[in-house]
Amino acid sequence: MDDVVFFYGGIEPLVRIVVIGTLAYFSLLILLRISGKRTLAQLNAFDFVITIAIGSTFGRLITAKGVSLAESVTAFFTLIFLQYLVSWFIVRSSKFDKLITADPSLLYFRGQFLRKAMKEQRVTQSQLLAVVRENKIGALEHVEAIVMESAGTIAIVKKETSEETPISPVLNNIPEI
Repeated sequence: MDDVVFFYGGIEPLVRIVVIGTLAYFSLLILLRISGKRTLAQLNAFDFVITIAIGSTFGRLITAKGVSLAESVTAFFTLIFLQYLVSWFIVRSSKFDKLITADPSLLYFRGQFLRKAMKEQRVTQSQLLAVVRENKIGALEHVEAIVMESAGTIAIVKKETSEETPISPVLNNIPEI
């Protein structure tokens, strides 16, 4: 069994962290650059899983003596390939898209908070009002709708003015509550 080191275990482990960490960092940058922008996008659950898994793999490589650079680069490649494969199927199959991607949820519409939807999405009225303020909107009278998007972000749809196009096409894809 290895001895437990609390403060300093010598120069070798520190050099390993610097060398392997640097090589893994650049390997990951190259793989992410090759894989495209989608790998870095935070769009939905599977993108989130990839982000966490890549971070976990990177952290383990740097801190665990028994993990080689080749093993970690293979893990990075596998994770990025799986993310590419899932996104490829999502683009080509609406059934697969429905299975993987959450639908947007209408939380507020034309002066009414939709309490059932808010409860399902676990958001409060005060949280929605904070998002309205973050968007520099002073009053709900200027808000047509508040939507929780597939990625969990909250979007504010402002009321139309006479110069703007009608708002209804924006909301056509949102399921009824």
